[in-house]
Amino acid sequence: MALTKLERRLRIKRRIRKHVSGTATKPRLSVFRSNKGMDAQLIDDVNGVTLVAVSSKSKADKVSGTKTEIAKQLGKLLAEKAIKKGIETCSFDRNGYLYHGRIKSLAEGAREGGLKF
Repeated sequence: MALTKLERRLRIKRRIRKHVSGTATKPRLSVFRSNKGMDAQLIDDVNGVTLVAVSSKSKADKVSGTKTEIAKQLGKLLAEKAIKKGIETCSFDRNGYLYHGRIKSLAEGAREGGLKF
């Protein structure tokens, strides 16, 4: 029986999460992508706390352009907020999505903003 797109992504996500975990000093950068928007957050898995979050749907995080441009802007914005909180390194959790397109754009934006992973 063939897997649906969602089942396939969740299977990959579980495989990734076995290895990728966040701490207070090196949080996990988790990315969620939908057809209309995108969210990214830095998570401390030890304490179960979100340290920094950005969203394309948020009024506070003003971003515009194509979906790929929005992703890059979100990455830069996330890096800016993280550095203000004293976070310089993180581990990247692509959440089961392929590393290209919007996911890659967000990662490049975060790196340009000063985050290391």
